[in-house]
Parts: sequence; structure tokens; C-alpha cells
Amino acid sequence: MIHRRHFLHTLLAAPMAAQGARRPNILFCIHDDWGHQHAGAYGCTWVKTPSFDRIAREGVLFTNCFTSNPKCSPCRATILTGRNTWQLKEAINHYSIFPNEFAVYPDVLEKAGYFTGMTGKGWGPGDYQATGWPHNPAGKEFQKRTNKPPYTGISNRDYAGNFEDFLAQRPSDTPFCFWLGGQEPHRAYEEGSGRRAGRNPAEVTVPGYLPDTPTVRNDLLDYALEVEWFDTHIGRALKKLEEIGELDNTLIISTSDHGMPFPRVKGQIYEDGFHIPLAIRWGTRVKGSRVVDDFINTRDFAPTICEAAGVPAASTMTGKSFVNVLTSGRSGSVDPTRNVMLVAKERHDLGRPGDAGYPVRAMRTPQYLYIRNYAPDTWPAGNPETGYRNVDDSPTKTLLISSFDMYYRMSFGKRPAEELYDMRTDKECLHNLAADPKMAQVKRKMLENMEETLRGEGDPRMLGRSDFFDTIRYNGPRKHAYDEWLKNSRP
Repeated sequence: MIHRRHFLHTLLAAPMAAQGARRPNILFCIHDDWGHQHAGAYGCTWVKTPSFDRIAREGVLFTNCFTSNPKCSPCRATILTGRNTWQLKEAINHYSIFPNEFAVYPDVLEKAGYFTGMTGKGWGPGDYQATGWPHNPAGKEFQKRTNKPPYTGISNRDYAGNFEDFLAQRPSDTPFCFWLGGQEPHRAYEEGSGRRAGRNPAEVTVPGYLPDTPTVRNDLLDYALEVEWFDTHIGRALKKLEEIGELDNTLIISTSDHGMPFPRVKGQIYEDGFHIPLAIRWGTRVKGSRVVDDFINTRDFAPTICEAAGVPAASTMTGKSFVNVLTSGRSGSVDPTRNVMLVAKERHDLGRPGDAGYPVRAMRTPQYLYIRNYAPDTWPAGNPETGYRNVDDSPTKTLLISSFDMYYRMSFGKRPAEELYDMRTDKECLHNLAADPKMAQVKRKMLENMEETLRGEGDPRMLGRSDFFDTIRYNGPRKHAYDEWLKNSRP
């Protein structure tokens, strides 16, 4: 009798074996706070991303990749575990602990004989030591090499150099799995660095939810410069793989954790917050120059990586592999079941009495984005008196909170219980259709479908256990300062 696990391993590995291929290497490249529209492959002209564009040109460019939670540590937990954030207990929040009962794909591959490691930013920010992880869940760290960046806002981590150190330590004939984690374009930036680099603010495209001013344009230029910095490290990694003859036997994934660190984007449940870039290259196993519109969830990365490696996905992974989409050879819509995305948040950063969060659930389809704000009487970006702490400090933020105009309201003002946007005509989510009587049936059906799916996935908020989210401790650097402020503000 064939053991079930051995049979499943054989079944998954069969397509690779049929091609006479060695087990593929895995290189996962992730920017920190990079928006989905800011790459040359997507038609952007003011952010230069030749390495990402090459991966897209020689592989597959995805137009609809989404994270289920637009903040660093919740998204990264989803990527590693293959689970949506409402299925991750404490890891649904920013600056949380990382539960140890969920398998992560680097460990799954390491147990299957892969040499694993990471550099830069892995899972975080948060506390993984408290739950017994021996190292960052993204892998053993390779962080020794540094360089001198051109501007102070950029990390001095030599990501590509550390990848080379990792490769030098790899045992011969052993496949590898490496997490290349940039800290760019996370803030803070050296203000004016984009202009000093010779960039023209007139070339910038300003989204409709931000004012078109010199302050905003220059802030976006500084952001672009940092996106480009990490892209050069991806390029160096590709070059190294070419030099050692491993490029075409490496599954290369290039993506981000959520949208850019600007008001109404990072940490917020709007399109630009949770829609992320994605390009994948896999040598001759994936036909190049394709653009795919299927919905990809970040929880799908882990089972996809496992299937590509010929290793069974962990039983705790709830995502769905999209190897079939990658290898189909087709563009456009490949898998008709990939047409719905769910998004959620509870608490990200502190900024309300009692460390309260701002709970949201949302459903995205090809036509609509439906948003349910469960605490509409509270401030979505943090209380005004605490400085709207769920929005990164920046020249753009300072500008918006200096005047109570429509841009301030869109980023910091209170929001209605329901929002509905037409994704065909309003991807910047500027025109809320929820109050339109003609949209009542659309709203009702989307709410019912969303909450039914969330109940099926065990979301505590849908199962009458939302008080669990209030028990999650915040482990961030502002905790002490906020506790002091709260104590002193009480009568």
C-alpha cells in the first residue's frame, strides 16, 4: 500500500519530473510599501523598475494581485503561512506576536531538503521570539554585508551582497529558497532626494485622493527613488543567478506587501492600499510576455511555491496554488474561479483609547469593491489628538492635516458604515455609491456573500468572538509613549 503522503508528493512532483527538471530554486523578492501601479511594466513612466520589468517580460505580469491585510506584518504572515489574516489569530494585527502553530513555507521546503535563508526585512514588525521561533519565520538571516546608500532614507543593507553570501554557503547540488526583503520604499525618506537625483516633479502622476501640489509631487519623487533602489538589488540578484547558471531553474517572484506609505493608502481598505504588484519568472517552464488578470491572493504564494518545488503544502495552508495559471501559456483570464478577493483589518498602529482598532471587512470583485466599516463612529486613521498614528508621518500628511478640506476628509475623516465603488470607472475609490438606491441589491448580495465566506473561514468577528481582537497585545515601539499619554489624559 502506498503511503498517502508519499503518493501526494509523487503526484505534485510529477509535472516537474516529466520535464526532466531539477528541483527549482525559489527567490522571493519583496519591496516594503510599494504600490501596484508604480512599475514600468504597468505603464508607469516616472518610477523606473528595469529589473521588475525584465521579470514581467520574461515571465508573467499579474494585474490583480491583492493582500488580505494592507500592513507589513499581517501581509507577511499571510505570505509565509498561506492563510488569510483572520485565520492567523494574533498575527492579524500589526506589531503582534507570530503564532507557532502555523507552518511557514521556508520550513516546509527546508524539511524537504532545501537550503533556506533571508536578508533584509522578513516577517515583521513584531515578536516571533516570544512564541519560540528560533529565527525569523522568513528564514535564517544573512545580514552581514552593508553598503553606503546615496540618501539617508535608504537602508545600508546590501541585500544582493547578502544573497551572494547565502549562495556561497549553499551545499552543492542543493536547491535553495531565499527571501530577498527590501526595506524600501518604507519611510522615512530624505526629503528632496528625488529632486537632487535630477528627477522632474512635473512627470509625477498624483492620485485623485491627494492634492496636486509641489509638496506631494516631491514626496512622490522621494518614494520613487527608494522603489528604484531595491529594484537595483533585484537586478544584481538576477545577474548573479545568470553567472552561476541557475537563472532558468529559479522561480522568481517579485511583489510588495501593500501600497505606498501615503495617506489613504497604506493600512487603509481602499484599492491602492491592498492591490500590489506581481511578476513571476520561471525559465522555460513559464511562457514569457504574458499578462494575466486572474485574482491572486498573497496566501496563494505559499502553496504555489510548495507545488513548484514538488513538496506537499502544509495542511494548515488555506490558499490555492496558481501553478496551473503560471504554466498555462495563456494571457487574460485563465482560471474563472479566481475572481473574488476578501480584505480585512482590525488594529494596525495605536492611536485610540483602550488600544482599540478600526475593524473593516471588504470584498473585491472584477466590478465592485464593497467595504463594511464596523465602527463608523470612530476615526479610521487614529484619533486626531494622537496624531493619526495609523498614517506614516510625511510632508504629504503634514500638508493634509493643516487644512480641513476634501483631501483631509478622504484620508482622515470618519467613514460611513458601508462603501461601494465601481472598479471599472473608479479605481481610486473617489465616488461612494453605497447610498444610491439602485445599488441596494448589489450591496446586500456582496455583504451576504462576504460574511458567509468569512464565517466559513473562521473569522472571529463573524462568529460572535470579536472581543478576541481586543486581547491582542501591541508590541510596537510607541506602546510606552501611548500608555503614558493615555494615563495623563484621564481626568
